[in-house]
Amino acid sequence: SGFNSIGHMDTMQRRRHHIGHYKEGEEFIQNVFNVLFLLFPGREKCDLAICWLQYEISKVLQCLQRKKKKQLKAQGRKSKRLAKNLLKDNRNYLSLWKLYAYLEWLLGNIDDARKVFDTALATAGTGGLKSPQLCSLGLLYAQLEVELLENLEGAVTSRAVHVLTKLAESGPYVPYSGQVLSVNVLKARKTYEHALQDYFSKTPVSAQDEVGDADQLVNLVGCYALFQYLTVGIDAAVLIFAQTSEKLAAPPPQKCEKSGEHFGIPNFPTALEAVTLLHTNLLRFHMKISVYPLSPLREALTEALRLYPSNQSLWRSYIHIQRKSHSASKARRFFDGVTRSANSLEPWLYAIQAEQMRKKLIETVQRADIGEIHSTIPETGITNRIIALFEHAVQSESGTHCPLLWRMYLNFLV
Repeated sequence: SGFNSIGHMDTMQRRRHHIGHYKEGEEFIQNVFNVLFLLFPGREKCDLAICWLQYEISKVLQCLQRKKKKQLKAQGRKSKRLAKNLLKDNRNYLSLWKLYAYLEWLLGNIDDARKVFDTALATAGTGGLKSPQLCSLGLLYAQLEVELLENLEGAVTSRAVHVLTKLAESGPYVPYSGQVLSVNVLKARKTYEHALQDYFSKTPVSAQDEVGDADQLVNLVGCYALFQYLTVGIDAAVLIFAQTSEKLAAPPPQKCEKSGEHFGIPNFPTALEAVTLLHTNLLRFHMKISVYPLSPLREALTEALRLYPSNQSLWRSYIHIQRKSHSASKARRFFDGVTRSANSLEPWLYAIQAEQMRKKLIETVQRADIGEIHSTIPETGITNRIIALFEHAVQSESGTHCPLLWRMYLNFLV
């Protein structure tokens, strides 16, 4: 009992509650982790610990989305206890420190999270921008700090700039004291600039190093762009993303016949996708805290989704900005184009979700102040369009075998 209900389906809503994590299924997952933990040595054990902590964080996020304070408190206690136990055996792994700090931040313990971040950065050594894990940790810390800003006034002396500046200095980390010296900011900018130039000009790159190299590049670009955003402005940050994307989208480098090694910057599809995601997320955040036109974000998202039609984060952002638009025709044309050319199912699912949201919006407007009395002129156009989308989606190769899609279709017809 309970095992067939592990996990949850966000699109299927019950009247009283969302389907959540079932007790028996939850016990099963915990037992699996506990048993496996005894079998693995060093590095593998740390990888498993990271998976376990990510799973705990997903449950905390679910409680936050549902706005259930009691549940969040109880889940937070359990997750923190686990995080501390995992860290006892793996104190040298920055990835675990990063997840523990993120967990504290999600639970609203901002000061505790800062202490964890500061401790991790202080004990991590002086690798600076050359250390992928240190770069990743510093980027997350800075991103979370930036999200607390209400506007960009005084951002140059913020904690986020302090973290990014210290990262570029490659010296011992000192916690934030309330100010950032302008001379340090200038030095850090030069360091970031040179680090990125060195990265693009370095040779040779062996195939084994490509995955780690791609992660390192993404973290470096993220830190540099965020640093420029806080110290110069949005245009300076967008310029870095544009230059990086241009380099990464260039044709793959020639192989050297003698050594079989690549010369020049490799063609990293994953890095390009991650950089695009950083770019669109920064534009979305900037629009939230200041006045900025919508077109740069819309153009960046449409271009990215043509290249990566399976990226759910990009689709969520696209639907979010389209909700504000009164004209559906442009979005519909875009969805039609992507669903025709892409083999993945995500474009269909998000096209359906966008129409369902539009239908819900129209119905709430039509039924305003009347209570449950249905409007005399039903909105059949959108209903027919949604049914047509479902029909086309279930005929596609990936859609035929997708239980979620069939259940959404049945749910809609009911």
